[in-house]
Amino acid sequence: MPPSASRRPETLGDLECLLADIDDGEGSVRLGKRSRHVLTALVTAPQQAAVSSISDLAERLGVSPSTLSRLAQRLGFEGFTGLQAVFRRNVTEGKSFYSDQVSRLLDGDGNDDGQARLSRLGRQECANIGDMVAGIDGEAFAQAAAMLVEARRVRVHGMRQFASLASFMAYGLGMLRPDVAPLDAARHGVADALAQLDEGDVLVVASCFPYTPSVLATAEVAARQGIRLIALTDSTSSPLAKVAHYTFPVPNHSLFFSNSMCAFMLLAEGLLSEAASQLGDAGLAALKRRERLIGELDTSL
Repeated sequence: MPPSASRRPETLGDLECLLADIDDGEGSVRLGKRSRHVLTALVTAPQQAAVSSISDLAERLGVSPSTLSRLAQRLGFEGFTGLQAVFRRNVTEGKSFYSDQVSRLLDGDGNDDGQARLSRLGRQECANIGDMVAGIDGEAFAQAAAMLVEARRVRVHGMRQFASLASFMAYGLGMLRPDVAPLDAARHGVADALAQLDEGDVLVVASCFPYTPSVLATAEVAARQGIRLIALTDSTSSPLAKVAHYTFPVPNHSLFFSNSMCAFMLLAEGLLSEAASQLGDAGLAALKRRERLIGELDTSL
């Protein structure tokens, strides 16, 4: 019999204990060989289980989406969303992502030297970039760039290492058109920065697992204010995707100890290049004006 709602697993630790009981032939839950394999795979890769769609997970595991739904029901949930919430809580509450990444790096090092690690990292980043480009919806890509071109104001928001991406995108787009900046460039606080945006303005948000809670909250509040969002994130199941007008998933699987940024930076460059193409002569005029100002300042200095 499936466990009751009050006894169903609520944490990743609960799922690990449940698996151990099943393997020992104990407990109230009975799973077949395939279901045990699927549950083991989910528990072993909680990040992937947290951010992937049910169809993506099913494809990776070689099962049908209905298999995942039935597994969730056997564990006491109404559907897969309830089971996935366990992994998502682990993602948002867990504090060991970065050290776990380094542990995996050290475990897989073997006799690798620095050059071998660099070569392996390069192959992984090439795969990330290839998968990102292959997964782009061309129409959505063009429409998102049009939003960047046509909006009265554009702000870009990211924290931690994504702060560099936000700065890069704001600088690049600001070369082509006016009223572009990182969201809280003045450091007066996000609330003050959002208050300066109107309905129809555009906010680009960037974050991936482990998602920065303040970025998620900022995106949700902005969406409620009628601000249009473009999300650069790691999955269509990302919390940012729920509130964004356009979402661009960026694979970032690598041995780097933090979130891989190569494919994210390429996506940013691609959006900026598309914006420049759509602006045409107006963008060219903005760049020429900037060049004249740089020349005048060089002369004065």
